[in-house]
Amino acid sequence: MRKCLGNEDFSLRCKAVIFDLDGTLIDTEKLYRKYWPEALRHFGYELPDERALQLRSLGRPFAPAQFKAWFGEDFDYPEVRAYRGKLIEEHIAKEGVSAKPFAREALAELHRRGITVAIATATDPERTNRYLKLAGLEGMIPTIISATMVSQGKPAPDIYLYACRELGFPPEACIAVEDAPNGVKSAYEAGCRVVMIPDQTEPDEELRSLLYACADSLAEIPDIAAKGA
Repeated sequence: MRKCLGNEDFSLRCKAVIFDLDGTLIDTEKLYRKYWPEALRHFGYELPDERALQLRSLGRPFAPAQFKAWFGEDFDYPEVRAYRGKLIEEHIAKEGVSAKPFAREALAELHRRGITVAIATATDPERTNRYLKLAGLEGMIPTIISATMVSQGKPAPDIYLYACRELGFPPEACIAVEDAPNGVKSAYEAGCRVVMIPDQTEPDEELRSLLYACADSLAEIPDIAAKGA
């Protein structure tokens, strides 16, 4: 576990671990980085890589607003997003979906230790379940919370607050596992203890100040949760 700047003094025991999906449990975040720019080129727009990285875990209404800020008020977000989704589905049909390293082992160990697990993701429930099946994680996470169930997606705290209510635990008794800044901010604002496993970029000093811990892989999550338990 990498040392972070966050406060590790929590009085409540860890009761649950809530995982982000894309880039955290399954290796799909890189697809959004690749296919957002490709979809935009199809419609005559250019998206630099640094902007593609800003979109990780960015939910409603923030993503549509961001695109309009970049490309103007007439930008057709639903059309471009639908085309991006088509490109990703074509990729997955050919290549499948891979679990991140140690995902199955970490989930099994958390279950063995009696720690509740859940998912909080921008991906809709149907695709979430399909991706988990393709990745060999089907049935390992009984509670799936999607941003489609709340009014605002990440980085707003809504999805984590909703997940904690569904699980029946206060946010401070829950660890959130995230790979990207928008997800970290969402979980932190909800009051969860945030563990980041960086997927495509490392956290800067400001983001590290929001973290309970940093980890190199999912293999560390059961022990981090036990430390907080």
